[in-house]
Amino acid sequence: MSKNPDCIVFDDAAITRGDHVIWQHGTFSIPYGSVTAIVGTNGAGKTTMMKAELGLLPLSHGSVTVLGKPAGQANKRIGYVPQSYVSNVDSNLTAEQSVLLGLTGTRFGIHLVTREERDKARQAMEFTGIADKAQYRLSELSGGLRQRVAIAQALVSDPQLLMLDEPLANLDLASQRAAVHVLARLNKELGMTIQVVAHDLNMLLPIMTGAVYLLDGHPHYADMGKVLDSDLLTHLYGTQVQVVTTPQGDMFVTPTPDEPDTQMQDMHTATEVAQMHHHDHGSLHDRTAVDASAAGKDGK
Repeated sequence: MSKNPDCIVFDDAAITRGDHVIWQHGTFSIPYGSVTAIVGTNGAGKTTMMKAELGLLPLSHGSVTVLGKPAGQANKRIGYVPQSYVSNVDSNLTAEQSVLLGLTGTRFGIHLVTREERDKARQAMEFTGIADKAQYRLSELSGGLRQRVAIAQALVSDPQLLMLDEPLANLDLASQRAAVHVLARLNKELGMTIQVVAHDLNMLLPIMTGAVYLLDGHPHYADMGKVLDSDLLTHLYGTQVQVVTTPQGDMFVTPTPDEPDTQMQDMHTATEVAQMHHHDHGSLHDRTAVDASAAGKDGK
């Protein structure tokens, strides 16, 4: 059998806990250079899936291959940011010390940090925009900055694959945008493959190339570059998806009853959004801008 060239490959994979099947019949491949989200309702097994890819949880059936090896065997080439990073890390460490842990893996005083390691840490902090916070203790930094410290710690060992579990949870809007911008740059400039566990796709949609979504105990994969499965957006957002263009890019939100009647809305069904995605982000942006300008004229 020829070797699958994709980054993450599931072959009829399943995970059970006791007698309970978390999910099963997972068969899909995620290409290198992609930005994918694992989405689904709470309890659907999103974090479980990421842990299975890291070899931290055994499969009850099938196989998972990551970076060409069975799950868990290529973890040195994976940068992982767990959900609990911000709360579990020692808040007395400085940002630089925290990032260096991604290289040394040991407490300080035991391991003498080399100049090369310090340079790597500096590069990772510069990339994530926290170089000026190197000597701050984590306890002095906001949640958004600590999340970027976590990403820098995962980056410092030059991984091929970056995996983040709910990286935007509990962050304010500006911090979410900053984190997504870092991920976008990692993908575009370094060609890094990125996978994110997420319960909300609004912020991630502009950079996503695909999604694994857990429905009814089965993982499904949708490639947004080819045909985004409109079931995905319908399932997550209901039948109508509102496209809002911001300076940061396109946002997809469901309308809320709190919006004033006068607020301009550019409404699309999930299928339309899928077709717009199919043509690329540029045309989506242009079309939204055109619709917005036409709506503005009509409103005068």
